[in-house]
Order: sequence, then C-alpha cells, then structure tokens
Amino acid sequence: MSKISKQVVVKKLTDEFKEFVIIAIYLYVFFAALIYLKAAILQAQGIAYAHFGLAAAKALICAKFVLVGQALRLGERHKNRPLIWPVLYKSAVFLVFLLALNALEEVIVGLIHHRPIAQSVAEVGGGTLPQLFATSFICLLMLMPFFAFKALGEVVGENNLVRLFFGGRDNA
Repeated sequence: MSKISKQVVVKKLTDEFKEFVIIAIYLYVFFAALIYLKAAILQAQGIAYAHFGLAAAKALICAKFVLVGQALRLGERHKNRPLIWPVLYKSAVFLVFLLALNALEEVIVGLIHHRPIAQSVAEVGGGTLPQLFATSFICLLMLMPFFAFKALGEVVGENNLVRLFFGGRDNA
C-alpha cells in the first residue's frame, strides 16, 4: 500500500471515529436526560433507579447504528426540497431503523440470557405500548436537531456551520 493511500485510509478512519464520538456524546446527553427523568419519577414512588451506564451503552450502540444508516444512505429522499422535509423524513427513517436494530439487539441479548424472543421484543421501548410510543416520540425529537444541523451543514458548509456555532460570529 502506498504512503498516500495509507494517509487517505488513516484520515477516513480518523474522520469516521470523530463523527462516531460526536454522535455518541450527542445521544448520551439525551439518553442520560431520559434516564434521569425516569429515575426522578421512580424515586417519587420510592423506587431506586439510576442506570447511567445504560445511557452510555445505548449511546455507543445507537451511534454505530447511525453511522451504518448513513453508510447505507438512508433517508436521502427529498434532499433538494426545503430543509424541513429532508430533516423530518430522515429523522423518521432513522427512528424506524434505530427501533428495528434495537429490537434486534434485545432479541440477541435475550437469546444469550435464554429468554423467549417474545419477551425480549416486549421489552423494547420500556415494556409497554405507551412507553414505546413515548420513547419513540422523544427519540424522533432527539433526531430532528441532529439531522437539521447536518442538513444545514451541507448547505452552508460544515466548517462554516461549526465556526458559526462554536467560533463566534467574527470568525465566520
């Protein structure tokens, strides 16, 4: 392998790892907030609950799922329409994708722990249909700003957008 192609591969791996870390941190903030809310509600009922390690594990797993979805070019439809449409569409597509992969993850974990598949699938999203709908809605709301930021970055340039958000207006 030539020196230039090694540099290209290293840069691609480095860029993908940076994106993975950013996505994982973003997701962790949301998952930790949800777990904190759940812990507060359960604590009011006298039940101890604070599984912040679960938030970190879910964030890492879902960040990898997001990267896989991006590699598969999921939700690329409506790209040339006003930004609201590709953002809403991509958020909905990724929500379904993440739900499906999380259900698959639960089934695999259940099989490892010798639980029936039906029991594992029933635990997706919290265990009840209202919890699944609430969790799905919150995850949709979590995905929308993420994909809005990415879509806006595609229009104005990712470096320009990052500079506007984090570098001050004088640097833009």
